[in-house]
Amino acid sequence: MKKTCKMCPNIIVGRSDKVFCSVDCKNEYGIKLRQVTTKATRQIDNLLHRNRSILLEILGKNKKQIKISKSILDKKKFNYTYITHYHINSHGKTVFYLYDFSWMLFSDQEILIRRIGK
Repeated sequence: MKKTCKMCPNIIVGRSDKVFCSVDCKNEYGIKLRQVTTKATRQIDNLLHRNRSILLEILGKNKKQIKISKSILDKKKFNYTYITHYHINSHGKTVFYLYDFSWMLFSDQEILIRRIGK
């Protein structure tokens, strides 16, 4: 059975594990794949950066931590879904991380925000 190129209708000649008919098709495939990836990651990065900016605005430049009402983040349209990572602490509470900040639900109405490091 003859295989066709992943990018065009040309038939592939050569090795059995070959996927593209030419270097041009292989390069075009790589370029399109990077474009799709860049578009998706840019949207996510923008949301992460926006969330970080909100936390920085609330915490300020010099404070290490602050406990605030959840409604403050809600009013600023903080997106709780987008984080960089999380862990469950020794008290069983989930700590959410966003680059150099962390936050956790302290109670139903309060959130504790912390700066990590410096």
